[in-house]
Amino acid sequence: MTETARPAETFAEAEDALLSRWPETKLEPSLDRIEAFTELLGDPQRAYPVIHLTGTNGKTSTSRMIDALLRALDLRTGRFTSPHVERMTERISIDGEPLTDEQFIEAFNDVAPYTHLVDAGADHPLSFFETVVGMAYAKFAEAPVDVAVVEVGMGGSWDATNVADGAVAVVLPIGLDHTQYLGTTLTQIAGEKAGIIKPAAVAVLARQPEEAMAVLLDRAAEVGAAVVREDVDFGVVSTTPAVGGQVISLRGLRGRYDDVFLPLYGRHQAQNAAVALAAVEAFAGSEPLADEIVRAAFAEITSPGRLEVVRRSPTIVLDAAHNPHGAEATAAALGESFAFAPLVGVVGVMGDKDAEGVLAAFEPHFEHLVVTQNSQSRSMRAGRLGELAIPIYGEDRVTVVPDLASAIDVAVGLAESGASDSLSSGAVLITGSVVTVGEARSLLGGPK
Repeated sequence: MTETARPAETFAEAEDALLSRWPETKLEPSLDRIEAFTELLGDPQRAYPVIHLTGTNGKTSTSRMIDALLRALDLRTGRFTSPHVERMTERISIDGEPLTDEQFIEAFNDVAPYTHLVDAGADHPLSFFETVVGMAYAKFAEAPVDVAVVEVGMGGSWDATNVADGAVAVVLPIGLDHTQYLGTTLTQIAGEKAGIIKPAAVAVLARQPEEAMAVLLDRAAEVGAAVVREDVDFGVVSTTPAVGGQVISLRGLRGRYDDVFLPLYGRHQAQNAAVALAAVEAFAGSEPLADEIVRAAFAEITSPGRLEVVRRSPTIVLDAAHNPHGAEATAAALGESFAFAPLVGVVGVMGDKDAEGVLAAFEPHFEHLVVTQNSQSRSMRAGRLGELAIPIYGEDRVTVVPDLASAIDVAVGLAESGASDSLSSGAVLITGSVVTVGEARSLLGGPK
């Protein structure tokens, strides 16, 4: 441990102290440490109701939608999300806004003395993720918030966030990801994610593969949780592409909501919106939400790094798809919402991901692929990613550029030179990892 007992005076000191702990990718399946930690903090997660989210993809976008709907109902919200796109402060939000650097330092210093007490009495020290979860729960209690929207880090049963008992448990679509931790079949992965469904909760279940749905329904029956399901109790009625997003109609638990503008691309985001709406309806009670509240809330939604247009001429789009399930949803959205010619991909993935599955999902859409890597040690080396890409794309469609900034420049050049005439619109999609997208977003200065 490099962390010292003295309080952090700067954001960099707090960040360094947190990063000196076990990384998010080093897991020891136990809630003992986080339970000891939150007990020392006074069990802050019991001070407010929680809407808890799990699933393979869509958690962050859906949690942002739930947050916006709750705030439109004049409720004070806390939101915990992971991983962050650009800065660690994004993980903890109050009333829709990430903590400031000063608030983040204060949250760290408030819990830091207790981390050492837990470390001293445990076989393994508190991890980075466990510590940030404790910070979030304590900050939400201090605010205080009326409701917390909490996204799991991974899985459910053994995730540190699961010391809270969600009044509403949201399960987004389940696919194969984190198989080295959660299991190699959908049934095993669903079993881990089902752990957030608690007694007397309402389980809001997105459309699932049959074997995953069976596990979730069994868990709900076992603990006595109520269940509402996409396509049965709520869902998307229609979606029409529009400038800057789409216009959707949703069937909620309490009513129908038509002509809702959602400034996000892709049918998967419309499905996320339906799940978010059902979760808030389940939380709020028996009355339908007012149409104007739903329209106003969805109209303000942003989801950085999720089919986010950050530049024009040529268009540069960021998307954090990092597994085949997410890549397929992104690829479908590209066909629904955009007409780029050519589309050049910049892909950098983590070494523990199904890189071939991600590459294959995008192959029909990319005229050319630039493979790269991000700055983290876990990133797959660009040369290795190129070796995996060539059998899928062919050697003439793959360029290997290890430096991300240079990779973006190469892709922009290919997109500009590949446009066949003045009416063509070449574009670049940067994808493959939340880290890759976050670093690209920083390099590009965010949306312009």
